[in-house]
Amino acid sequence: MMSRAERTPLNDWWWTVDRSLLAGLGCLMVAGLVFLMGGGPPVAERIGLPTFYFLNRQAAYLVPTIGLIIAVSFLSVRHIRRFALLTWLIGVGLCVLASKFGPEIKGAHRWIQFGSFGLQPSEFVKPAFVVVAAWAFSEGAQRRDMPGGLLAMALLPITIVPLLLQPDFGQTMLITIVWCTLFFVAGLHWFWVAGLGGAGLLGVAAAYTVLHHVKERIDRFLDKDSGDSFQVFWSRESFTSGGWFGTGPGEGIAKRHLPDAHTDFIFSVTGEEFGVIVCLCLVALFAFIVMRGLKLARRTDDTFSRLAITGLTTLFGLQACINMAVNTQLMPAKGMTLPFVSYGGSSLISLALGMGFLVALTRKRPRTTSLGQRPPGTTPSAVPGLMQ
Repeated sequence: MMSRAERTPLNDWWWTVDRSLLAGLGCLMVAGLVFLMGGGPPVAERIGLPTFYFLNRQAAYLVPTIGLIIAVSFLSVRHIRRFALLTWLIGVGLCVLASKFGPEIKGAHRWIQFGSFGLQPSEFVKPAFVVVAAWAFSEGAQRRDMPGGLLAMALLPITIVPLLLQPDFGQTMLITIVWCTLFFVAGLHWFWVAGLGGAGLLGVAAAYTVLHHVKERIDRFLDKDSGDSFQVFWSRESFTSGGWFGTGPGEGIAKRHLPDAHTDFIFSVTGEEFGVIVCLCLVALFAFIVMRGLKLARRTDDTFSRLAITGLTTLFGLQACINMAVNTQLMPAKGMTLPFVSYGGSSLISLALGMGFLVALTRKRPRTTSLGQRPPGTTPSAVPGLMQ
C-alpha cells in the first residue's frame, strides 16, 4: 500500500492520478487481447504466419504502451506542451516524407520504413496536434498580445495538407472535427460554427469529386450494388449470425472472409463470437472513458488543460465511434482502428502518447496563482511562488 505520508514521485503520482481513467484504459487493453484471440489467427494463417502471431505481437506492443502512458503522465504541463510541439513538428515532417518516398500500400503512401520496422507518422501527429492547437487557443484567450487564434487556424492546413497528399481523407476529417471542437470550446461564435460547418460540407463534396476512392466508398455505402461490397456483406453477416450472445470464442465464420478482421473489423468479429451484449459493454466502456475525461475537463480552471483534455477525449471517442459505425454499416468504410482493441504497433504507441497526455493533464494539481495576481486579503509573501 502507498501511504499519503511518504513524499516520493511515485506516491505523488499515485495519489494525484485519476485511477478510474487508468482502470478504463487497462480494461480496454485486456479486452483487446481477448478479442484478438478470435480475429487474429485466421488472418495470420491466411498469409502464412504462425497462428497467434498478431496476438503475441500485440502483447509485446502493450509493454511499451503501458510504459509510455505512465512515463508521459509524470510530465508537468509545461513539458507536455514542449513534448507535443516537438512530436508534431517531427510527425508532420515524416508525413511529407511518407507521401513522397513511402511505400505504396492499398493505393496510399502513409508509412515510413526503417528496415523491417514500419511507422505511420500520421498516428503520432493526431495527439500532438490536439495539444499544440489547445496551447495556441489558450494563449490567444489569455494574452491580447498573442495571436493565438490565427496561429491555431494556421496549424490546421499545415497539418492536414501532408495527410491529403498521402492521401488519407479519414485522418484529415478526424483532425478537422477535433480542431472544430477546440475552436467551439474556446469560445467560437455561432456564426463561425455555421461557417465551419459549411466549409466542412464543401470539403466533403470536393473530396467526393476529386478523390476516386472517396467517391467509390460513398457510392458503395449509398448503393450496396454499385461496387464490391464483400467486406460490407461479411461485416453485416457477423452481427446477424452472432445474435445477442454470440457463436462462442473461436467459432466465428465471417472473420475467415474479412481481410482486416484483426484491425478495422475487430468489432464485427467480436459481435459474431461474443454477441451484441458484449459489444454494448464495450461501447459502454468507451463511453465511460470519454465521459470521465469530459467531466475532468469541466473541473479544471486552467484554459489550456481544459481545451487539451476536451480535444484528446474527443479524438479518442470519435475514432472509436468511426470504427464501430463502419462495422455496423452506419457510415462508409474507412480504415481506422478501434483504440486499444485493434491490432497495430503505430496505433497503440500513438494512443499511449495521447492517453499519457490525458492522464497527465487530469492529475490533481495544486491551484497556482498567476504572476502579479494574488487572492484578496493576502500579502505577496503569503502566496507561495509569487515574486516580491
